[in-house]
Amino acid sequence: MKYILNRLINHETISADEAKQILINISKGDYNKSQIASFLTVFMMRSVTLEEIKGFRNALLELCIPVDLSAYDPIDLCGTGGDGKDTFNISTLSSFVTAAAGVPVAKHGNYGVSSACGSSNVLESLGVTFSNDPEFLERAISTTGICVLHAPLFHPAMKNVAPIRRELGVKTFFNMLGPMVNPSSPKNQMVGVFNLELLRLYTYLYQDSDKNYSIVHDLGGYDEISLTNTVKIVSNKSEVLFSAEDLGVKSNTQEAIFGGNNVAEASKIFKKIIGGHGTEAQNNVVCANAGLAIATAKQLTHIEGYELAKEALISGKANKCLTKLISL
Repeated sequence: MKYILNRLINHETISADEAKQILINISKGDYNKSQIASFLTVFMMRSVTLEEIKGFRNALLELCIPVDLSAYDPIDLCGTGGDGKDTFNISTLSSFVTAAAGVPVAKHGNYGVSSACGSSNVLESLGVTFSNDPEFLERAISTTGICVLHAPLFHPAMKNVAPIRRELGVKTFFNMLGPMVNPSSPKNQMVGVFNLELLRLYTYLYQDSDKNYSIVHDLGGYDEISLTNTVKIVSNKSEVLFSAEDLGVKSNTQEAIFGGNNVAEASKIFKKIIGGHGTEAQNNVVCANAGLAIATAKQLTHIEGYELAKEALISGKANKCLTKLISL
């Protein structure tokens, strides 16, 4: 690690094979906490290259506990996090709406590191059980339309990194990797990224895959559609700029989609929205994101997906999905 750190400090980059081996070595406990923290810090101070992120991704996929959900052809709605915007749990809510609209979801998520409340934090507070048991996950997705893949249960090799990430409390390259390392390797994905540079990297990586995807970056700095700004959406079929007007809805303010200061507040907002009592701004942003996921999976237009999402939320179907999942 000393040799690698010296190279990185001298502004050199590492190859995909080297990046992969470093994460494998971290998983084996070959490095101490200070070395791991230093390694993570380097990539907070400079951009990660395509080769480096490819190597990191390949290592995590090789080390993870896989689960086969291909029979359901699910989609994952997962943002990188790290945008510092403290919105409510938009992609998690959108996942339930998507499932309620008839598109199976394999939701990959984790506890918040750089935000007040991550996907796993809010789901855990609502009473959702996390499991890596394939039978349980199949039962969940077949009966409710959604299953939750809590990252630490599928990536045990990263146990040496998790406490360091929590202590650092800022985004690292692991934020960039989250959506890429879903242990079910879904063929459909809607991914949110926190800057245009990462959008470019994801596009290069996903172009070489057999995935059906939409990669989203909100130009206001969000890793999801916020309806506050224009959004760039790159898919395996097109590249477009999108705004609230394209769905015929009003633009949002940042304050209108704030997610609270802690898990309790985030959970309260989540229950209010999924229970059909969200504000117009909250409902619109959930349905805009779920609508794109539905459109991606079903090969529809975004407007068609948005209408299906709206029906799934307002009718109470999304809330029923959550209630069923909790009851399991």
